[in-house]
Amino acid sequence: MKLTEIQDPSFLKRMSVSELEQFAGDIRRFLIEQLAETGGHLAPNLGVVELTLALHREFNSPDDKFVWDVGHQAYVHKILTGRAGQFDTLRKHKGLCGFPKRNESEHDVWETGHSSTSLSAAMGIAVSNELKGNSDRAVAIIGDGALTGGMALEALNHIGAEQQNVIVILNDNEMSIAPNVGAMHNMLGRIRSSRKVRHAQDEIEAMIKKIPLIGGTLEKGGERLKEAVKQVLVPGMFFEELGFTYYGPVDGHDLEDLIENLHYVKKEEGPVLLHVITKKGKGYRPAEFDGVGTWHGLGPYKIESGEVIKGKSKAPSYSFVVADTVTKMARKDEKITLVTPAMSVGSKLDCFEREFPERMFDVGIAEQHAVTFAAGQATQGMKPVVSIYSTFFQRAYDQLVHDVARQNLDVTFTIDRSGLVGADGETHQGVFDIAFMRHVPNMRIVMAKDENELQHLLYSAVKYEGPIAVRFPRGEGIGVPMDETLKELSLDTWEVEREGTDVAILTFGPQVQDALKIADELKDELSVRVINCRTIKPLDETMLNALYEEGIPLATIEEASLKGGFGSAVLEHANEQEAYPRIKRFGIPDLYVEHGGVNELLEELELLPGQVARKLVAFVGQGKKQSV
Repeated sequence: MKLTEIQDPSFLKRMSVSELEQFAGDIRRFLIEQLAETGGHLAPNLGVVELTLALHREFNSPDDKFVWDVGHQAYVHKILTGRAGQFDTLRKHKGLCGFPKRNESEHDVWETGHSSTSLSAAMGIAVSNELKGNSDRAVAIIGDGALTGGMALEALNHIGAEQQNVIVILNDNEMSIAPNVGAMHNMLGRIRSSRKVRHAQDEIEAMIKKIPLIGGTLEKGGERLKEAVKQVLVPGMFFEELGFTYYGPVDGHDLEDLIENLHYVKKEEGPVLLHVITKKGKGYRPAEFDGVGTWHGLGPYKIESGEVIKGKSKAPSYSFVVADTVTKMARKDEKITLVTPAMSVGSKLDCFEREFPERMFDVGIAEQHAVTFAAGQATQGMKPVVSIYSTFFQRAYDQLVHDVARQNLDVTFTIDRSGLVGADGETHQGVFDIAFMRHVPNMRIVMAKDENELQHLLYSAVKYEGPIAVRFPRGEGIGVPMDETLKELSLDTWEVEREGTDVAILTFGPQVQDALKIADELKDELSVRVINCRTIKPLDETMLNALYEEGIPLATIEEASLKGGFGSAVLEHANEQEAYPRIKRFGIPDLYVEHGGVNELLEELELLPGQVARKLVAFVGQGKKQSV
């Protein structure tokens, strides 16, 4: 069967194991060829081909509900549920989403782009099944990296305590977006290296009964010894103690073994966990032997060589500038540490880790812990820098409010991927952080107009004593010269980039360059003042008050949520000052921005410089008419 002819996964039940193995090869070739053109999460999906085939063969989706943790490993699931023909549009504007999407298919029951949510969702589904009186199964597929997330551990505890009918498939590939760390990872490693067993409690108990002096008795001492022997002989006792029936570890690329184990698993009552060992990137050598996460998610590449196709770099990435600046500062200040929740690869922190391994802390997928861990360091006079993506920082909101800002602790947050990020879509767009940080007392927020200003602004932020967030976008800088010596910048004042008398644009970050383009485009129609508002909080009240007195119309531009954002802050300030300037706000409206190229998304949101320029002309012109 051609992959593009698949409508639903029911045909798998008629295939033999040898046919399934051949089919697995077809799927791998399809993924390698398709993603060479579109890019995407290749390695995670190559690793779950057999597992996904076995799941769809043994269960009945969509009646049985598959809940994919994170979701970037659901490409095979999408192929088996009738979407192979759309893979040429993968992660493109208006095309196939790179994550499960409820409006794409009835087989996608849970949307996610963040880790560690699957177990809680699966329990919610299982409880609903029970209340409705149906026997459909809730199956959560979670990676070993995601299992370190606090939410996953909370759910394991609850599922085990309630003895809910949840099946957990632990996809253990030893690596998430970066090499996994921590005690959970080490425990799984010990299980991995133990002898392979299918769940064998009955066999173990039968063996114990043959031990002299215990025999078939159920005396208290015998029970204690029986449990002690099980602790030694049965892998996965951690999960057993939480109330799960444990199966595994199982070779995740052995279809016959997978199918046999799933056959037993689905007959169990109560919570059950199947521990599956897979190889990330299986079947494609460059992805299999990737030790740093390059093939986790990437752009187009050359199939034969594995060379990733990139445009010629004109400037360092913003991530590199941040990591390099922190490293330079750490050479002179032994109090500086770096904390990250599994973002060491994405945020290019290897330079710091090489020089200061003892001051580099990758805590795994544990954003809440990362923030409070840094706060604890700050109470002892250290100067922790927390490197985190904007979208993942959302997960540590309470820790920001309760543990850092409330105590006014000296923690610097470097917020990577601030603004639109493109192909990863609505779960990853970094457009909410200003809104959820701005109202927090003691918190400061800054963003640089280019890579040179970024290094100085970060230097200033780390020098500042108190909680502060330095936002920066994904991708490369704009190619400005980089100063060799770091210098302190004001964290309270704005700068006028270009003078003008008809309208003043207040903006920050990459939008400063957009504002300059707008000024150029409108030079024959309007005199546009461009102001670099690099301190998003606090506002430069002195400059704002001067603008109110001048009476010039104001326009705010932000690649962030309008509700609660920078433009809202300007409106609030004007109200507090009992000033009533004409203000026009441009930004992300009250919606989730889906996947696509950043420029395509900006065009759809009517935020490209040309689009904003035309609206500015109308805005200023309307004010002139009203004043006549």
